[in-house]
Amino acid sequence: MKLLIIEDEPVLRDSILEYLERQGYICESANDFKQGLEKVREFDYDCIVADITLPLGNGLDIVKELKSLESHAGIIIISAKDALEDKLKGLELGADDYLTKPFHLSELNARINAILRRKNFDGNTIIRFNEITVIPASQTVLVNNNSISLTGKEYQLLLYFIANQRRVVTKSALASHLWGDEYDSAGSYDFIYTHIKNLRKKMLEANGEDYINTVYGTGYRFG
Repeated sequence: MKLLIIEDEPVLRDSILEYLERQGYICESANDFKQGLEKVREFDYDCIVADITLPLGNGLDIVKELKSLESHAGIIIISAKDALEDKLKGLELGADDYLTKPFHLSELNARINAILRRKNFDGNTIIRFNEITVIPASQTVLVNNNSISLTGKEYQLLLYFIANQRRVVTKSALASHLWGDEYDSAGSYDFIYTHIKNLRKKMLEANGEDYINTVYGTGYRFG
């Protein structure tokens, strides 16, 4: 899943990015209001973590912009102030959650997971699609009750397909979602083909169905 962290404190921002990337997320960052606004206007994210107090603007205005764009991203507001007024205003504007600094990174991760489950998988802690079972808490994937070993990218690819089952997903959307800003410099989609080929092979080896259907000239449909 693709996250955006909007935070101006370099140490905190880097520690959040490092921790969440270890959890398997694709993370991008912005260090001020202007940069954050540009990113939310240009890219789609599954969840956005935004500080309220930012250089050049206010994180609550990021929330307003997301709502005006009709974004489906989850939104977590963070702030050094435990002010009830800020918390209520953020939630009223459409934020999903609020964290007061300092906080444990594991708590932030748990809240992101809860938002993503609620938005993408109806709040389920176990995700099922026919013979496929995914347990996000441990990043376990079972096919016909047998565990299969997936790389981080293959796991995120499978989750993205299940969350968008039976929809046509373009190659550029896949690349942007799974690789973030890095995909612009790739020059081709060969890396997507490789990961899809490997995911398909592992599913078939576990006697699963091949749900990844190519939509020629566009992308893929899962299911």
